[in-house]
Order: sequence, then C-alpha cells, then structure tokens
Amino acid sequence: MPDTRAVKSIGGLLHPGPDSDYGRRGRSEWLDFPWERHQHQIRIDGRDAHYVDVGEGPALVFIHGLGASWQSWLENIPEFSRDHRVVAMDLPGFGCSDTPEDISIEYYADWTFRLLDELGIEKSAVVGNSMGGFIAADMAILRPERIHRLAVVSAAVFWQEYRRAQPLVQLARMSDAIVARALTRVTDDVATRPRLRSWALATAGFRYPHLIEKQLAHEMVRSARRTDGFLPALEAMADFPLEEQLPKISCPALIVWGAHDTLVPVKDAKRMEDLIPDSRRVVFERTGHVAMLERPERFNTLLREFLDEDPEQREGAAAERAA
Repeated sequence: MPDTRAVKSIGGLLHPGPDSDYGRRGRSEWLDFPWERHQHQIRIDGRDAHYVDVGEGPALVFIHGLGASWQSWLENIPEFSRDHRVVAMDLPGFGCSDTPEDISIEYYADWTFRLLDELGIEKSAVVGNSMGGFIAADMAILRPERIHRLAVVSAAVFWQEYRRAQPLVQLARMSDAIVARALTRVTDDVATRPRLRSWALATAGFRYPHLIEKQLAHEMVRSARRTDGFLPALEAMADFPLEEQLPKISCPALIVWGAHDTLVPVKDAKRMEDLIPDSRRVVFERTGHVAMLERPERFNTLLREFLDEDPEQREGAAAERAA
C-alpha cells in the first residue's frame, strides 16, 4: 500500500494548492505597459546607469537583488505607478548599468541616494529584494530623514556569517563564468523550453517555476545576462555586518518572506523583526525567494496597505503589541 504522506509531499512540491494565488491569473499588466517611455540613462560617477521612472505622487523606490535587474519588479511597477512616482534601477554591474571599480553595500546605498538626488527626490519609501533588501536597510540606517518607510523581501542581511557566506562565495567563483555563458546561449530559447525555463527560475529561488508565465520567465533570464557585478556584490554582502545596526532603523518596516525560500532562510525574517523596533513580519506559505513575482497580487495588496497606513493607526498598533 503506497505511503499517502509521501504522495502528498511530492504533490506539494509541484502544486501550491487548488485555491492558490501563485503566479499571475489572467494577462499581466506589465505585458502591455509602455516601458519604452519610462526607461532612461544617466551618468553617475562617470558611468552609465539605467533606470525606470514612472508615475506621479509619493516616491517609491524598488531595489533588485543579486544577479537581477529592475525587471524584478515588472509585476509591481504598473500597479504603484497609478498613484506613486516609481523608480527602479539597474544597480551598477547589473542589467544595463556600467560596472564600477569597487562594489560594496555602502557604495550601493550612497549611489542610490545620488540617483535620487539627480531625480529631485528628497524622501521616499524603499523596497528591496534579497541584496536589495540589504541595501534598502542600510539606506534607512544611514539617512533616516530620507526614508519614511522600508519594505524588504527575503532580505540577505545576514549573509556575512562565515558558515553561510564562504561556501556561497566559493561556489560563485567557480560557477560565475560558466553559468553566465550558459545563460547567454539559452536566453532566446528559455521561453519555449519548459525544463530549461524551470531550471533557470529555480536557481533564482522560485518555488514553483513551472507555474510562472513564459514571458516573465524569459524576461527574468534575459535581463540577468550581464553578470559583471555578481561576484564582487556577493563578496560585499559576505563582508558587511549589519545586524548591530538594524535597531537604528526608525521608520516603519515591513518584512516579507517566503516560507520555502531556499536562498535566504525564513528564520531570518523573525530575526529581523526582533531587531527592527517598528517592524512587522509577513510570511507567504509555499513561496520562495521572490514573493513579489511569485504572488504579485497578494504582495501588491500587502505593500499598498503598508504604504497607505495612517501614522496614528500604526502607532496605536505598535503600542498594543508592546502592552
């Protein structure tokens, strides 16, 4: 007689449930969005930087993770550009932005502030995924007067711990060039080859890569072709302790994680919540490393509620938790 528990376990690896909101239901808005009107180039430190700037209203900045690009926020930018000025960039060394001589978390935080200066943005909410969450947190620590709300998605803020960081850096040194060449060769075919598509998305932390639409899968791999900044950025994360600084974050913080994140463990979410004074933690079940792409509708609703929250209501909720 077959072990039904094993069958259920295997099924859970393939399907997020009959009523799941995993992936996008219906046609994604980003497919019909006029991206060409809102993509720009700017010179910072004598190097070209690529960014998206769209919408009017309070500023909202999206920062991508390691090996990614501004396209990490394809499912989110159209939604928030309705009533926000949304900025999403290719960090130096990723996407279409030139690579600087030296990469560090402090450099990325300072570079992002300089980009915002060039765009005339004095204060903003900032949202970061993985390494982008690391950078966003550092921004909130360095210039608290300029960040009024912070949201992180699977933030890689504890990767400096030796047991985790060292194997990752060693693996990257061995595989970076090989993987980069492989992805360059297969990018144009990934949307039509299901196994290849699933492999590429699985390495990026998607829990159910076979359920992500082909167009989005293609964009994720295509936009990750330039990897000049990958290894130095990974080394920068492994060499920059932030834990002792997290209690200095004074703005409200939203911490979002996937319960099945294979790249940054979900236990780090609770650790961040304990360290950041005015923070809340939300964990998406059966979700991996990129909740904003895996469950875009749920993520967008959650982020909008956080951004629209009345300050007095927020203070009252914090007081209740402390009582």
